[in-house]
Amino acid sequence: MIAGMAWLVGGLILFLGVHTLGTLRGTRAALIGRLGEGPYKGLYSLVSLAGLVLIVVGFGAYRSAGYVQAWNPPFAIFHPIALFLLWFAFVALVSAYSPPSRIKSLLRHPMLVAVKAWALSHLLVNGDLGSMILFGGLLIWAVYDRISLKRRGDAGAAQVGWSKNDALVLLLGTAAYVLMFWLHDTLIGVAAA
Repeated sequence: MIAGMAWLVGGLILFLGVHTLGTLRGTRAALIGRLGEGPYKGLYSLVSLAGLVLIVVGFGAYRSAGYVQAWNPPFAIFHPIALFLLWFAFVALVSAYSPPSRIKSLLRHPMLVAVKAWALSHLLVNGDLGSMILFGGLLIWAVYDRISLKRRGDAGAAQVGWSKNDALVLLLGTAAYVLMFWLHDTLIGVAAA
């Protein structure tokens, strides 16, 4: 279990560390100036991928060794909230990659909103140490990144009115949510319900 936790924490440090680098505009610009934009993006992608692989391997090893329960969430209360947050996370995620929509403009930074909703939903129903480290770390990073964007004056998505794109975002987000709910046990090894 200790090895799994070490891989998990190491993966989070790599993954979130390289993503945090993007918020440090001076350091990022200096690295791009030194390496060139293409090599910088390639290195960024490799480090992100390595971190992601370590997170998956580490969390899998941690789960295989047995959970360390830190608290027992009140499932009957938190489960419906978690399910709504997951649906919302999928809608936000779809809106991040959709054409302009009112949903996207209201969320401003829909990818970060999706990460926060997804992480919080998992924290509400998983009281084990590994889940708290994984999902708590991602939630803290997403909050930090949003604050960083606000300080840099990044207003996010352009303000637009309601359109058919919003219906498409809701439809695709809901479909992705249903699909993941159905496949969660197969892909993750834990039933979503």
